[in-house]
Amino acid sequence: MDTIAVQDRLFPTMNCFGCGPANERGLRLKSFVDGERVIATFTPWPEHDNGIGYLNGGIIATLLDCHSAAAVMNEASVQGWHSLDGALLPFVTAGIDVRYVRPSPLDLPVELRATIVESVEAEIVCDVELRFDEKVRATGHAVWKRWRPR
Repeated sequence: MDTIAVQDRLFPTMNCFGCGPANERGLRLKSFVDGERVIATFTPWPEHDNGIGYLNGGIIATLLDCHSAAAVMNEASVQGWHSLDGALLPFVTAGIDVRYVRPSPLDLPVELRATIVESVEAEIVCDVELRFDEKVRATGHAVWKRWRPR
């Protein structure tokens, strides 16, 4: 497994709320390449409460989106698909289909797993899941498009 987080290696100045290393108030997600997948562990904060003691669905969606970003940016780097025209990232989220399977704990670390399922220069597709206690809690199917500044 890589010892340097994808975020720190590929976009250390990113200010994204979910995965930007430069955002001191963000979630500061750290994702690591582990063979064919990308993994992360995230410990929710009390502020991430959905109102009834579980992890908020919006935070879950952000984690899934931002963790898929790590897998996609790693894939782009491996393929040599670099940013165009000075853009910070070579790909951006075109859509993510999130499914909530069961409640996620608010007070214990959760695991994120992402796998690239399709990769061509115009589009990268990633499946991502949030897990706790060996059970899938939420899934995402993320489509990322090549960023071409207009």
